[in-house]
Formats: sequence, C-alpha cells, structure tokens
Amino acid sequence: MEVDHQIGRLLVELSKSQDAEVGDGTTGVVVLAGALLERAESLLDMGLHPLRIADGYEMACRVATANLDGISSALEFSPTTPEGRDALVRVCETTLSSKVVGRLKRPMAEMCVDAVLSVADLERRDVNLDLIKVRERLEIGRGSMPM
Repeated sequence: MEVDHQIGRLLVELSKSQDAEVGDGTTGVVVLAGALLERAESLLDMGLHPLRIADGYEMACRVATANLDGISSALEFSPTTPEGRDALVRVCETTLSSKVVGRLKRPMAEMCVDAVLSVADLERRDVNLDLIKVRERLEIGRGSMPM
C-alpha cells in the first residue's frame, strides 16, 4: 500500500507492527492512534507545544499502567491438578479472543497450555519457549497432511 501522508504511513507501519507481533488488533491500534492524533491536533490548535502533548500522553500511559497494576490479582493454582490446568486454559482463552482463532478458542487454549506445561520447569517457575515448535497442518478429509 502506498501512502503519501506522513501520518498515514505511520498508521500503516503501526498496523503492520501490531499484526507481526500479535497477529490481530490492527484496527484497534489504528483507531486508538487516530483518536490520540485527533486530540493532539485540537491541543496544537489551542497553542500547546508538541512536547507538552507527548509528555501528557506519557503521563497518561503511566497512570493507566498503574491502574491496571492496581486492579490485577494473582492467580493461585497448581498446574498438576485438573482445576489448575483448567484455570490456565481459561486465562489462555482470554488471550485468544480474536477473529483469527475465535471459533477454535478452547482447543487452541488447551493445546497451548499442554505445550507450555510439557516444557515448564515448575520448581524454578521457568518456561523455555524455544522448546515449543509450531507446525501447520492441512486438513484433508479425515486425515491430515503436514505442511
């Protein structure tokens, strides 16, 4: 996509970056960035310096992050029990709430939890994610064919 406007190019790059990192949420980040830019424009029109606006956004980010820290809670569980595994699957399902895997959320969450638990060092509370490999499969009829 060719975009001539600097802000348009910035939004395209932001969307690409979000897609590459997460695989979803591109519309959300562009809408949020657009809202921040729209508000910045009105602040510029009021005579505020761009650095003041950027500082304000930084401060707002710190306040939002602190509030998230304040409302979060630890999840106590034992991954070796069915209840503990189910708690992990439910957390994983929350992170998979996207258009990409929405219909297959539960089986994908279970697969992810099983993969992580299979390589996790529970005593050290450490997971080497490099030990997890992702493979695509093309489903044909009843069988499957590795890609």
